[in-house]
Amino acid sequence: MPLVSALDILGPARQSGYGIGAFNTNDMEITQAILEAAEETRSPVLVALSEGALRYGGDALVRLVTAMAADAGVPVAVHLDHGSSFESCMRAIRAGFTSVMIDKSHEDEEVNVRETRRVVEAAHAAGVSVEAEIGRLGGVEEHVVVSAEEAFLTRPDEAERFMAATGADTLAVAIGTSHGANKGKGRPYIDHQRIREIAQRIASPLVMHGASGVPEPLVERFRATAGALDNASGIHVDDVRQAVTEGIAKINTDTDLRLAFTTRVREVLAASPAEFDPRKILGPARDEMRELVRTRLELFGSAGRA
Repeated sequence: MPLVSALDILGPARQSGYGIGAFNTNDMEITQAILEAAEETRSPVLVALSEGALRYGGDALVRLVTAMAADAGVPVAVHLDHGSSFESCMRAIRAGFTSVMIDKSHEDEEVNVRETRRVVEAAHAAGVSVEAEIGRLGGVEEHVVVSAEEAFLTRPDEAERFMAATGADTLAVAIGTSHGANKGKGRPYIDHQRIREIAQRIASPLVMHGASGVPEPLVERFRATAGALDNASGIHVDDVRQAVTEGIAKINTDTDLRLAFTTRVREVLAASPAEFDPRKILGPARDEMRELVRTRLELFGSAGRA
């Protein structure tokens, strides 16, 4: 099935009140897990690559991911996650991405508007949708630590003004989530009233970054293999379900995949210390991630939508 733009997938999701998963990949096994789970559940999906993933895998990774996504039997968009510049977004578009994010949320409003509008004009000419961001999430993003003091939530009036000025297709909002495996002590607070207020002003699909659940059973398994992960916490499934009904149409997941992958690799090697066949090590990790993605897609309500 030909690749589609993110808006082709996210527009109907926003209108009908369900969510679409955007899952970050870095290699073949992760990509297989995402696409196989999407096909099993008949879910549209976004396969996302960050600039870090592109530095790691290069052009070969892009060709692999776009080819696998185009072979899927469900609608798939290949998405650039947290593009840092106009040039980065243009490279992604030339490489075959059907969705790009330009993230200038750390800049002042004038710069964010100007650079986002610049990307929108070029991307739309190529039939590619654009995600932008207002507000600032805490946590670790591409090895950049954003403290709680530096993070700030999205203001509804600013979001409305920004979308009107830029023409962006989707908007990532800061509503209490954060990147990484430690999203605060206990259950992180999600500002649902803020989501509703933004959604009342903006008809475009809204995006939840830093949405991994960091499941406690998976954390315990990781720790049982001598993995060091203190104070792990994620976004509660009830908060995800509620956010989807309030206007969130795209839910990003990365940390959960990393945790599932690494946990299963540790378990296999601990159980079979003489094993050195990569297929017998990475295959079980792929299966673990596929199950996690399947569970997430069912949570978002996208199962059966393709």
